[in-house]
Amino acid sequence: MPLPHRCGWTGRVRGLIRIADAFPLSLVQLASRVAVAHVFWQSAQTKLASWPVTLQLFAYEYRLPILPPDIAAPMATAAELSGAVLIALGLFSRLAALMLLGVVATIQIFVYPDHWAEHLMWASLLLLIFARGAGVISLDHLVARLFRGRG
Repeated sequence: MPLPHRCGWTGRVRGLIRIADAFPLSLVQLASRVAVAHVFWQSAQTKLASWPVTLQLFAYEYRLPILPPDIAAPMATAAELSGAVLIALGLFSRLAALMLLGVVATIQIFVYPDHWAEHLMWASLLLLIFARGAGVISLDHLVARLFRGRG
């Protein structure tokens, strides 16, 4: 009796699933870190390139509640810069992701609520980093290995 033919659609789908299952999560984490770090680094660089305009934007367009523009602008810029660097290096990644999720939430709620799809994309990348960490290609992983070796 011949064996069932496994090259049909079911076999192809199973093959694709096996390939996807074998794909290293650490590469997904690295790509997520690079992508989100780039977004926030560029945003901070834009703010720094024209600080008087940045202050005007915070005063007249962004208008965050509670915080005055001269405090909100440096705080946002510092969060974007430090978060981007930490995420890119994979150092204190979960903490940096949480901080940048706060930035995204602030932008979504108070500044540009109509840009939810873009914010959801950033938040998704940050949630992956927060939930799963920076991955093996990171300083977090290296530091964890060093500390495990001392124990």
